[in-house]
Amino acid sequence: MNNNKNNLIIKNARIVETGETADIIISDGIIAQICTGGNLPAQDCDIIDACGNYISAGFIDLHVHLRDPGLTYKEDIESGTKSAVKGGITTVCCMPNTKPCLDTSHEIKYVLDHNAYCNVLPVGAITKSQKGEELTEFAELKKAGAIALSDDGRPVENDNIMREALIKAKANDMLIMSHCEDLTLAHGGIINDGETLKKINREYNLSLKGIPNEAEDKITKRDIDLTCETGAKLHIAHVSSKNSVDYIAGAKIRGFNITAETCPHYFVLTDEDLLKYGVNAKMNPPLRSDEDREQIIYGIQSGIIDCISTDHAPHSLEDKCDDGNINLANLQKASNGIIGLETSFALGVTHLVKQPYITLKKLIELMTINPAKIIGIDKTYGTIEAGKSADLTIFNVDEKFVYDKNQSYSKSRNTPFHGFELYGKILYTIVGGKVVYINK
Repeated sequence: MNNNKNNLIIKNARIVETGETADIIISDGIIAQICTGGNLPAQDCDIIDACGNYISAGFIDLHVHLRDPGLTYKEDIESGTKSAVKGGITTVCCMPNTKPCLDTSHEIKYVLDHNAYCNVLPVGAITKSQKGEELTEFAELKKAGAIALSDDGRPVENDNIMREALIKAKANDMLIMSHCEDLTLAHGGIINDGETLKKINREYNLSLKGIPNEAEDKITKRDIDLTCETGAKLHIAHVSSKNSVDYIAGAKIRGFNITAETCPHYFVLTDEDLLKYGVNAKMNPPLRSDEDREQIIYGIQSGIIDCISTDHAPHSLEDKCDDGNINLANLQKASNGIIGLETSFALGVTHLVKQPYITLKKLIELMTINPAKIIGIDKTYGTIEAGKSADLTIFNVDEKFVYDKNQSYSKSRNTPFHGFELYGKILYTIVGGKVVYINK
């Protein structure tokens, strides 16, 4: 295959959104025609035979840490996007907590000027240096190419500054992505405040502090109230708490312009999994109780939660304090977060579709059209339609495979999912009509 983006036909592909088996003709990176009933016109081009496997629009991840610029020993734009396409993801929104952070047009352009395996949409910082003190130049960031604004990694603690940010974002027709965490209530905690924390402290003779659900819930409620007051657009990141799901549900009933995401680890794992996976199950927000996990799944089923993102957070072994053992004494020093670009879809298939909590069509909506609508790119991406960008993913949902972190394209290996048996194997990933990943 010559990977020429100008001409490509995908034959015998089962389109998730419609259930039809079709042939898709791609020309100049655009879906030119969708043919059903065997009426494919003669073409001189490359051909992929999907052999009856599913095809969907390429997955869109609204929450990815590419660590570039400044932290490229953990990840960079090339390695991160190569990992993304291995996971069927064709568009990523990269978070601004880099060094320097993405708080000026210069840093936004730095990201956009780099070669990548998929579409990269930078998220600009809400406040300068993400210190929560002074707002960035929203119009300048938007003009440079920022798709949204966030101080992710930290909340905007000051109520008045967050209100000003929402007002300014509305004036510039920009989306605010909120990291909901009250740092005072979190009081330096590192894992969920619950029975697992007590067990770890008791058995390891530690005095680790916990992060209560209220730390997330308080800022979720605050930001919902401020969005009601200002009429801005708000997206709530990495929802992990059952009460936050309820607050978001109430806001949607009242018609507020609010969307929300969760991550696979919050519907697959609980805080008890710290005992199995140690530092590779440490993240922020932390893994919560099984009751919280069940409410996250309910939020996904009911549409309260709009999309699934990864919060892909690569770290070196040193930063993660990963010595290869389940040494829970290392939790205090270990950095938060896990990688997730290559496992997100498979975890969704395995733990949501195969259970079955939701249909495959619903999962695809959570990973394609819904995130596309949230960031306003749905006219070009998110569905398989003639005239839209040929960003496509072909996959097999019935063949089981074992995830091996050592085969990851990411620079980092911090994941609790190593060795998991999963369904949802990515076969091909196509970006702008170009084949960027083949599962050989």
